[in-house]
Amino acid sequence: MRIISYNVNGIRAAIKKGFIDWLKTDPADIICLQETKATKEDINIAEINALGYHDYWFSASSKKGYSGVAVFTKIKPDKVVNGNGHTQSDDEGRVIQLHFGKLLLINAYFPSGTSGEERQSFKMEWLKEFLPYLSKMSKKQEGIVLCGDYNIAHHPIDIHDPKGNKNSTGFLPEERAWMDDFFAAGWVDTFRTKHPEPHRYSWWSQRFPSVRLNNKGWRIDYINVTENLRSRIVDAEIYPDIKHSDHCPVYLELSNK
Repeated sequence: MRIISYNVNGIRAAIKKGFIDWLKTDPADIICLQETKATKEDINIAEINALGYHDYWFSASSKKGYSGVAVFTKIKPDKVVNGNGHTQSDDEGRVIQLHFGKLLLINAYFPSGTSGEERQSFKMEWLKEFLPYLSKMSKKQEGIVLCGDYNIAHHPIDIHDPKGNKNSTGFLPEERAWMDDFFAAGWVDTFRTKHPEPHRYSWWSQRFPSVRLNNKGWRIDYINVTENLRSRIVDAEIYPDIKHSDHCPVYLELSNK
């Protein structure tokens, strides 16, 4: 099972930058998208279906053209669940769940706190609610893959300027402490099982074109798994040369057994 997680920063904008051509290269069996900023009806879905992908969408209901998640998958799921039962999160279309046999795939778009104190407070409340939810789901499932844009760089190795960003949302002590608690609860950072090296990032600010050129980025996109799936990790990667967005795709390959 090959899985990609990708914040496209608007699926319509990504399509204009060659997203469909990239899909034609068969990058993965399952493509999990965040920040779609659209509904299924906003794009020519026939192009994607023609490539063998089933499509599942959970778009924001509270604000058109905002947030939203989607999954394009060549492996048809047994069940799809929109949301996680938390009203404000579900209104913003932040979580979609797909069941594949005994495996649960959760695609999540974590909130960002960059627009001010109100959204930072919402982000922290969302995180506070999400961890118990994950714990509850872990008790029901034999294995979970959680992918998405977490909007948090966990360790100094995951950000180009940890000292300069120590007071920046996305690298605040309380956000990083949440990540500590998350991994302590039995989750595995799949990318780091294969890549302990520095300077591997998945997002670059668009304010200055030189930022991505000089690789001054953050690793805030993850595909993590429950501990019982660790032995099934075959490969994990980040693809910075794929440029339909200010993020890039992150990749995980799991064996069947």
